[in-house]
Amino acid sequence: SDITTFDLRFIKPNTPPFLEPYAMHTIEHLFATYARNSEYSQNVIYFGPMGCMTGFYFLTRDLPLDTALSLIKDIVKKCRDHEGEIPGNSRIECGNYLAHNVEEAHKALTKYYEDIKDWNVEKLSYNYNGTT
Repeated sequence: SDITTFDLRFIKPNTPPFLEPYAMHTIEHLFATYARNSEYSQNVIYFGPMGCMTGFYFLTRDLPLDTALSLIKDIVKKCRDHEGEIPGNSRIECGNYLAHNVEEAHKALTKYYEDIKDWNVEKLSYNYNGTT
C-alpha cells in the first residue's frame, strides 16, 4: 500500500505569528471529523497538528494525489464554513475539551483556503533548503 504524508503548512516556517494552539485544536477536531466521514474515510490514516504550530500532517493510503488534493480543499472549505458544535468536544471524547478557539480557527482556515483553492498536483511539491 502507498502512504502519503501531506504537509499542510498554514504558516511559512519560522515566520511568526504562528497558529494559536486553541485554534489548532479546533481545526484538528473539525478536519479529522470531516475526513473520517468523507467518501474516502477508508483511505484516511491520520490528521494532526505540527508541534511547531505552523500547520498539520494529513496521512492517506492508496489515494491518488489529485483526489487527495480535492479532498483537502473540500475539507478545509467545510471546516471554514462549519457552524455549531465542535465534533468530539465533550469531557468524555476529548482530554482538553475546553481548549478551543473557533474564531481564530475560522480566520486561519479562511486564509489557508484562499492560499490553496487554485492549487493543482504540481503545486504539492516544494523545495525547502532550510535557509528561508
